Amino acid sequence: MPTLHDETIIVTGASKGLGRSMALHLTERGANVVLVARSEDELAAVADAADGETLVAPADVRDPDAIDDVVRSTVERFGTPDTLFNNAGVPGRHFGDDRGALVNTDDAEWTRIIENNLTGVALFTKRVLEAMLEADETSGNVVNVSSGLGTAAVPNAAPYVSSKWGLEGFTRAVALEVDADGINVNAIDPGGRVNTQIWEHLPDAERQEILQPDVMDDAAALLAAQGPDGVTGESMTADEWEDRLAES
Repeated sequence: MPTLHDETIIVTGASKGLGRSMALHLTERGANVVLVARSEDELAAVADAADGETLVAPADVRDPDAIDDVVRSTVERFGTPDTLFNNAGVPGRHFGDDRGALVNTDDAEWTRIIENNLTGVALFTKRVLEAMLEADETSGNVVNVSSGLGTAAVPNAAPYVSSKWGLEGFTRAVALEVDADGINVNAIDPGGRVNTQIWEHLPDAERQEILQPDVMDDAAALLAAQGPDGVTGESMTADEWEDRLAES
């Protein structure tokens, strides 16, 4: 696995689940990791568990001013960010059951999911790209955490499905915009159900049989290690990314 010594990496949704696991793994690889989520206390616990340098940066990804503060504090502490992992997201209050049907979804719930899962990604990506380009960086990476539901559909989850399909298109569009600047923009999908908040309604025994939160750790490190000639504009599962980048 690649070392990420002194690389500066921002991970949103870093307080639990996939984000927490990736953040801790990236510090083990030598990266300076900026931990972003709404709960400062939960982020502090992640920082305490980390092997390397971290910066606790509480923020709501829907708040442009808060994102500005994160990027500013990142640059002051570690320098220009090298990689952004857009991991923060929400599934919806009644994901997958009849109460989650579109006709039972109020307008505020639709807005909440789209703002967290898509608009927040756009806001954070824009500001990190601005920092990279202003510093005249010759390489960088943006990695968006997608889902199998970014290319498929199920009933009773229209807001979530829509947000992830939008994320897939966003990834490809922005990749084209910054390719000439040496910045790679990709999406990663765990490859199945993961034992995180979205599936917390499952029985404990079933949760232990599905994928665990560390499923994307190795692929995340490989994606963060990509240089300006790396793969860009692609979306794959964690296993597919590992196979693809191990050949590079």
